[in-house]
Amino acid sequence: MSLLIENVSIAPVIGPEIKSGYIRIEGDLIAELGAGPAPDTPGATRIDGTGCLATPGLVNTHHHLYQWASQGLAQDATLFEWLVALYQVWAAMDAEVVKGAASAGLGWLALSGCTTSSDHHYVFPKGRGDLLAAEIEAAREVGIRFHPARGSMDRGESQGGLPPDVVVEELDEILAATSEAVDAYHDPSFSSMLRIAVAPCSPFSASAELMTESAALARAKGVRLHTHIAETLDEDEHCVAEFGLRPVDYMEKLGWLGPDVWFAHSVHLSDADIGKLAATGTGSAHCPSSNGRLGSGIARVSEMLRSGANVGLGVDGSASSELTSLAGEMRQTLLFQRARYGPDALTARQALEIATLGGARNLGRDGELGSLEPGKLADLALWRVDGPFTSAVADPVCALVFGPPPPLARVLVGGRTVVEDGELRTVSQDAAGRAGAAAHRRLMRLAEERGFTASKEVHGGD
Repeated sequence: MSLLIENVSIAPVIGPEIKSGYIRIEGDLIAELGAGPAPDTPGATRIDGTGCLATPGLVNTHHHLYQWASQGLAQDATLFEWLVALYQVWAAMDAEVVKGAASAGLGWLALSGCTTSSDHHYVFPKGRGDLLAAEIEAAREVGIRFHPARGSMDRGESQGGLPPDVVVEELDEILAATSEAVDAYHDPSFSSMLRIAVAPCSPFSASAELMTESAALARAKGVRLHTHIAETLDEDEHCVAEFGLRPVDYMEKLGWLGPDVWFAHSVHLSDADIGKLAATGTGSAHCPSSNGRLGSGIARVSEMLRSGANVGLGVDGSASSELTSLAGEMRQTLLFQRARYGPDALTARQALEIATLGGARNLGRDGELGSLEPGKLADLALWRVDGPFTSAVADPVCALVFGPPPPLARVLVGGRTVVEDGELRTVSQDAAGRAGAAAHRRLMRLAEERGFTASKEVHGGD
């Protein structure tokens, strides 16, 4: 299959930008791109990119898809308050809830230019079906590349942890299930649509033994490591009180720094912490809307980039970042950094790089994804920047990052159309949205059947 995108503005992330040019795709790879008229390509399907900006597909490096079913709750809570309020709701989820939530969540991501997404699923109530398989099936249907991180918690309240015991697992169960997930699903090949990571949840819900054993497991199997770190000051205080170390130092002690690791959030970092991440090649997923929604703080992204530490983007779970667009997180990142450090803290092109190549680096796929270059996978987004309002912005990259995301003319994953003219083409857009709403209703009903009735505090009402 040959595709030829013509008359398009190109922001490749690596290499010079092209005001008007072409991209030729052969199979699932970018064959060439350049300025001016497209070369004669007999038999190619032609896509007119007039008025569009082509960028690499966006890469989402932190999410909790199941949370689509619990949006709008605990609206005015801190992270720890929010978790305590929602753990009992999440304990009721089953595979049907997860499938519906993932269908809606992944469809929503694709509609914001996302072509690759991770997901950190760490709640596995017993007897509720195969939750990991459910979200993997949803990703297959939507058609974007998927990096589920098999999460885990083994420190319930009875062990001094934050989550209730009903949502934690035993260490041996976790290691066995994680190993089985890697063996069953992980595809390390170039152009893979599915890879697995190993992801204990956080320092306040995972034991030191779980962290070290998970790291050993991941490295033995050649997969990546992911966890939450340094999200709030509460976590910082918890780590110092319990372990005598701040979060990054604790991760270092456990063997959790390295080029195969990426952390979610990394909000409260010292200069020394940033230096350690840069020196070890440890990545971070920046989630500005969620950090703002929960009042967690503003990550030192500009300083991290200057130090050489890698940063990608994440929308985080929908329950702490309702209906957040991955494309919109570029704008949030830019504005938050400028609010903290001044107008030269972050450029539009740096924000785009974080959302694309930075994310690909977090997932260990920067040789395949994250920039528009010959030989890389044909994962790209065509943004319509010629609208009656957006066309007034002289710079198309500025129009993409500074303003609300412009409409999508096309999203391609491996050369396959996933979104066209702002509509999902792989699955029914209406059906995906309805599946998410049904997942919410089912989860609330299942929670009530377990004796949990959402109070006005959980709902955030008066």
